[in-house]
Amino acid sequence: MRLHRNLVYTTIDSLNAIFNEGEYADKVVARALKKDKRWGSSDRKFVAETIYEIVRWKRLYAEIAEVKEPYDRDNLWRMFAVWAVLRGYPIPDWRQLEGTPERKIKGRFDELSKTRAVKESIPDWMDELGVKELGEKVWAKEIAAQNQPAKVILRTNTLKGTKESLRNTLMDLNIETEYLKDQPEALVLKERANVFLTDAFKQGLFEVQDANSQLVAGFLDVKPGMRVVDTCAGAGGKTLHMASLMENKGQLIAMDLYESKLKQLKLRAKRNGAFNIEYRIIDSTKVIKKLHEKADRVLIDAPCSGLGVLKRNPDSKWKLQPEFIDNIRKVQSEVLESYSKIVKPGGKLVYATCSVLPSENQEQVEKFLKTEIGQQFTFIEDRKMLASESGFDGFYMALMERKK
Repeated sequence: MRLHRNLVYTTIDSLNAIFNEGEYADKVVARALKKDKRWGSSDRKFVAETIYEIVRWKRLYAEIAEVKEPYDRDNLWRMFAVWAVLRGYPIPDWRQLEGTPERKIKGRFDELSKTRAVKESIPDWMDELGVKELGEKVWAKEIAAQNQPAKVILRTNTLKGTKESLRNTLMDLNIETEYLKDQPEALVLKERANVFLTDAFKQGLFEVQDANSQLVAGFLDVKPGMRVVDTCAGAGGKTLHMASLMENKGQLIAMDLYESKLKQLKLRAKRNGAFNIEYRIIDSTKVIKKLHEKADRVLIDAPCSGLGVLKRNPDSKWKLQPEFIDNIRKVQSEVLESYSKIVKPGGKLVYATCSVLPSENQEQVEKFLKTEIGQQFTFIEDRKMLASESGFDGFYMALMERKK
């Protein structure tokens, strides 16, 4: 277990880009992994995992290292030294790591771990909000679960094959997977691997999608031949899932405010062999009005705080601000009222978020059902999925039916 200079230098450069230049961790990691063609899989694994770990535990490591933002390179080295000591790496005699106080680091870790916001490495406001919304006991478990690295889950593209055939294909590539109980299309990787480089991915045999996220399309109860609208499609993970459940029959309208996201979805749909999707940019209210009372099924995968997917996006802990959450709640109310009008009488609506906060979830649904349009809907059921209970991302979904 030895630290290699070029790998550590790349890690420090990457942390500088994330912490000081506001770049997104996933983009920075993807760039870092292309830096040296001579690196083997264990080198790339070290770089990716170390960057993500230091991002995840930024507050804890910074407080142990006694450094404050903005972090200069010496500060980043001190945080790296904390990571290395706590992970049990022997400290090499490099100039940047001279005088690393190993005993002091371990002592400060024990001391600082007594405060939850520092131990779980989150801003104070986030800890207070979590306690207020979920209660001390549930929040403590939830934030601890959100700090565990996310498993890699695949969703079989049933337009191109079965879960069993996909598993065998991956087995031939030495990628071992396991089935997931009650999940008809999911496979879990036993060990992390870059599945995006496989021919199986390039041929569109699967998508990478969290297990709880995979439940949303089925919850909406889409069937072949229906007219279905995904109102906040984004890059379209759930859109593609609905296309496969519809067996490419019927009409699936993918809408988003951003053309760039729909362009991404078009490429993914082509790879998936999903050809019943139409793309519409929401550039005016007319786009929505034209669809009033026209759809059998509507999915509102609403913009949210993302407080259910911190294990997947640890840098969002540091980018998220309390005022963003206040604003996003207003947006959620507006999209629910506006987009629900697309559902035809007798049709169904699912409102979903990747947040664990009741104020973004069941409280939004309760408020909606009291509005003029909301009174035309019957609440059927909802599901609250916590990372601490499922081991996957935190999600919420509510199913409603428009009265005939």
